[in-house]
Amino acid sequence: MREPALTPVICLMGPTASGKTPLALALREILPVDIVSVDASQVYRGMDIGTAKPTPTELARTPHRLIDIRDPAQPYSAAEFCVDVQREIKDIVCTGRTPLLVGGTMFYFHALEFGLSDLPAADPDLRRRLTAEAAAQGWPALHARLVKIDAEAGRRIGPRDGQRIQRALEIHELTGQSPSLSARRRPHPRFHFIKIALVPDDRAALHARIAQRFHGMLKRGLIAEVEALYQRTDLHPGLPSVRTVGYRQAWKYLTTEINYYEMTEKAISATRQLAKRQLTWLRRYPDVKSFETNGAVPLSRCIEYLLVTKKGALSAKLEL
Repeated sequence: MREPALTPVICLMGPTASGKTPLALALREILPVDIVSVDASQVYRGMDIGTAKPTPTELARTPHRLIDIRDPAQPYSAAEFCVDVQREIKDIVCTGRTPLLVGGTMFYFHALEFGLSDLPAADPDLRRRLTAEAAAQGWPALHARLVKIDAEAGRRIGPRDGQRIQRALEIHELTGQSPSLSARRRPHPRFHFIKIALVPDDRAALHARIAQRFHGMLKRGLIAEVEALYQRTDLHPGLPSVRTVGYRQAWKYLTTEINYYEMTEKAISATRQLAKRQLTWLRRYPDVKSFETNGAVPLSRCIEYLLVTKKGALSAKLEL
């Protein structure tokens, strides 16, 4: 019997501040696509400015799925994303349109395409203990502990990548195995992924845009946005939402751990490091068509690529 045709899914990837949102909005105006957010921070309600969500006007004109679906007190996992995004893809395909997945959370893209490890769920008590140990000793100290347990995981995870260090140590304590040995992949869904990426050709220009964007966030009220979160009694620095780049530094400013200048510099530096990690993911990600950009939206080149590709049924579905 003939194999059923794979469902085409467009993935628009790229580092923070590379221009993904403007390109996605432009593609949505021209092609029969619907947008699904692939962003681990934009899922949280009340976190709009610092996560660079599309504006209310943009969202009214071009709805984005998987934005504002979770309260900041409730962590959101890659496993939950995979369930949610497959539901949204099915819904979009049923309308005769093509899903356009847009974002910079590269692990979510990878989890959807290649599957997730069959690992234990998070343990809140254990996470609180590890968070307290990191606060007392620093994440590099916990990273050194991870290296002794699993050298491979230690090489993959940076010494200041607190979220991944915490999860690796959690896996070890819950299973008694090294995180690397515990990684067994689940079968991936039957999608045909058409992957395009915006890759800045000038790293200095990207850094300048990152700094400019963060200063713009401050002018639009980022501190007030974080203060509204800080005033809640159910949020704390151990939550993934509060650890988001920009929010973590603003939270420390509100608790007087750092001053305004330090907060600004640390947030910009952390965003640059995030972009570096995203670009590292992209360099390793298979079968991605990259478009170099200096901030301008490569709309015509992307459309040409999407329309002429011979893979799957995409060229038949995407007609001007």
